[in-house]
Amino acid sequence: MLRATETLTRAGIPYIGPGAAVMQLCYDKRAATERVAAAGMDCPAEATSFPMVIKPRRGSDSIGVRLARSGTIPADHLAQEYVRGMELTVACLGGSVGAPLRILLPEGALYTFARKYLLRPRHEIVRGALAERVRGTALKIAQLLGVDWAARVDFIYDAKRDRLCFLECDVAPLIGEGSAFADSLAAGGVARAEQLRLILGACS
Repeated sequence: MLRATETLTRAGIPYIGPGAAVMQLCYDKRAATERVAAAGMDCPAEATSFPMVIKPRRGSDSIGVRLARSGTIPADHLAQEYVRGMELTVACLGGSVGAPLRILLPEGALYTFARKYLLRPRHEIVRGALAERVRGTALKIAQLLGVDWAARVDFIYDAKRDRLCFLECDVAPLIGEGSAFADSLAAGGVARAEQLRLILGACS
């Protein structure tokens, strides 16, 4: 999709979706993480020992993310500390932020591509002080990274250390009815009709 947005942008052809520059930044996990960390928000640290989480530096949707307990780090991959906690995701669209959703995975299990899109686990709405913290942090991250369309911001929350760690900002998320993106916005008070209006009204 990044190539498509770059081609359309160069040709001056308007389209509905994220801007090419935003995709380039958010799909470069090192660059996005460094920018978020520099703004004072928590991110998993670079790993210095096993176990560690290995992920491709570029890409989205948690493709290629795995837990490594030994071995070498492939070229152009990131190695991050293994943070155990609850997986959280929240939607951002047109200045609106949805309700955070907790992905109901066993603590320590990675929210991989397969679990996001193929073997999708149930989720539940997060409420209270943690929800407001997640929403506020997600909005700051979306603004910091220049999100200009739909986005889903993923976190992991380590309750023992009260750490809310940024994992990924997907600026081309699955937006269909029943997706985590749509459910997050609906739970936050943005009805489906309004979601579609905002999605279709944003032209890059």
